Amino acid sequence: MQQPSHSIYTLQFGLVCLSSFLFSASFNMLIPELPAYLTAMGGAEYKGLIIALFTLTAGISRPFSGKLTDTIGRVPVMAVGSLVCFLCGFLYPLLTTVAGFLFLRLIHGFSTGFKPTATAAYVADLVPAGKWGEAMGVHGVCFSTGLAIGPAIGSTITDHYSINILFYCSSLFALLSIVILANMKETLPDKQKFRAAHLKIDKKDIIEWRVIPAVVIIFMSYISYGAILTVISDWSAHLGTSNKGLFFMVFTLTSLLIRFVAGKASDRYGRTLILKISLTLLAASLLLIALAHTSFTLMMASALYGIATGMLSPTATAWTVDLSDPTQRGKAMATMYIALEAGIGLGALLAGWLFIDNIHMIPVTFYYCTGITLTALIYLQFFYKAKQYTQYQ
Repeated sequence: MQQPSHSIYTLQFGLVCLSSFLFSASFNMLIPELPAYLTAMGGAEYKGLIIALFTLTAGISRPFSGKLTDTIGRVPVMAVGSLVCFLCGFLYPLLTTVAGFLFLRLIHGFSTGFKPTATAAYVADLVPAGKWGEAMGVHGVCFSTGLAIGPAIGSTITDHYSINILFYCSSLFALLSIVILANMKETLPDKQKFRAAHLKIDKKDIIEWRVIPAVVIIFMSYISYGAILTVISDWSAHLGTSNKGLFFMVFTLTSLLIRFVAGKASDRYGRTLILKISLTLLAASLLLIALAHTSFTLMMASALYGIATGMLSPTATAWTVDLSDPTQRGKAMATMYIALEAGIGLGALLAGWLFIDNIHMIPVTFYYCTGITLTALIYLQFFYKAKQYTQYQ
């Protein structure tokens, strides 16, 4: 189709991208250090809950964030997400028991339950329909840069200072994200004042059924990410990688390189074609992680994983926007993120259940993840039917 000539590069788009960069760095800089932190408190058997609890509350909060995004506006909901990150950074050093830590992981999850939902809707509001793939790709670059830099910063701060200083730095990044949001214009046309009634959720507020095809792919493809967040630090150390954040940095950097073109390619060639390619690469990368015997092989797998996710993420997000009702865009984004969080949470629980500090079970974990990813590919190839869906299929 003919692409619109309007550029996506505006001040508002730049601000939302910068805010997302700071937000993602804020919560992800903690990830490589939390397993060891929990173990030191005597909670090694709860490692699988580090991610699972975080994603549980993120998923629970999605219907609320979706409804609020479509009623009170995109910017206030984004601000709530960043505010939760800001507060949690100060609370981690105060709650130093296993129970306190796990409680905070529950609370921290509300941050990603709110901000990404509203952000995706905000980005979709800012740009023309024919540029959604490109916009999601560029925004994903900024978000993923935060994901890449975060773990490396987190490990460096902990090595040279302390984990408490790391928690405070996480709060600082979240605060800067909030400051940027204060300068952003609202894009929701008929914004309402917040009322307690907005927090009442009916069945119709939970799922945007039009986006189920995208939801199926997102759910199955993100199970592997939950497993990676849970056990890859241990697998990296076992294979001789000294910096536990290196795996995350490598796959995120390769993801950045591909996102610039993947979103535009999906605008031009169709979402499902790009998704099939990305799922094939994703399965190959997970198999390579399972078979890795050296740090170099693991980093090669990480690079391939980054290429796969860099193609999949903006394409799946744009596809969700394609399939959704424009008046229900917040709910559509919330539905997508419920699937994403459910996939990550299930992957974390699966990895924690299989692993339990037995390093030889990590390859088995990734064999399972490979099979699940291939199932998503089979669904898209043989069972998904476009029918009346949009021209981007």
